[in-house]
Amino acid sequence: MLKVDLHCHSSVSDGVLAPAAVAAYARKGGVDAWALTDHDEIRGTKAAREAASALGMRFVPGVEISVTWGGETVHVVGLQVNEDEPALVQGLAATRAGRDARGREIAAQLERAGIPDAYEGALKYVGNPDLLSRTHFARYLVETGACNTTSDVFRKYLTEGKPGYVPHRWASLAEAVGWIRKAGGVAVIAHPGRYRFSPVAEGAMFDEFKQLGGKAIEVVTGSHTPDQYETYAEAARRYGFLASRGTDFHAPGESRIEFDKLPPLPAGVTPVWHDWF
Repeated sequence: MLKVDLHCHSSVSDGVLAPAAVAAYARKGGVDAWALTDHDEIRGTKAAREAASALGMRFVPGVEISVTWGGETVHVVGLQVNEDEPALVQGLAATRAGRDARGREIAAQLERAGIPDAYEGALKYVGNPDLLSRTHFARYLVETGACNTTSDVFRKYLTEGKPGYVPHRWASLAEAVGWIRKAGGVAVIAHPGRYRFSPVAEGAMFDEFKQLGGKAIEVVTGSHTPDQYETYAEAARRYGFLASRGTDFHAPGESRIEFDKLPPLPAGVTPVWHDWF
């Protein structure tokens, strides 16, 4: 059975490894077909494609776009995208704008909470200066000993209602799906079980996504608990979505699940890659 991973991050966004190193790590974990899906950024695609080819892996060009929907930040993965499509390139550039100002405000709030120099500290972990993110701050706070893990940092400092949380207005769901479709890609709702929506709100999101031309949802992902695999397999069957699978890898030892530990999709769903290879 082909082992497919369609959600990974490199140092081009908030991962720690360069695209080629992520490819090698995925291959070592047994992955046969792989997508790099950096946050709001596609400039790692060429290096990722070349590395995957050299390693004998099938490659899927991808991206993960940040969206504001229902007062939450939702992530939409685009797969099989043409990374040179102007609408996608320009849309992602617009989405990245404002991250630095947001980062400075996060640092100011953390300083008021007793953690100085967080902006400079976070920058040490940034591979792409356009993509300063909360994850970079989380790694710095682990370095300082403020928390033991990046997950602890998010819980204590970087989520809504905590010191250090600064909201950002991202793209709309319609914009993100539109950019992906113009680039010839397939739009996928990433890790739907992570969002704090009621069942009614989640259903409304799925309905709107489908009406806009969205085709798939992630079912098996490192951001889901094992019991959510079947929950979202059933949602895929109910809404007629294809099913995607990926670790949401960011760094060795930091991600919730390694490449060789991610289980296959549940029975009764159609993989998003069913006609690709």
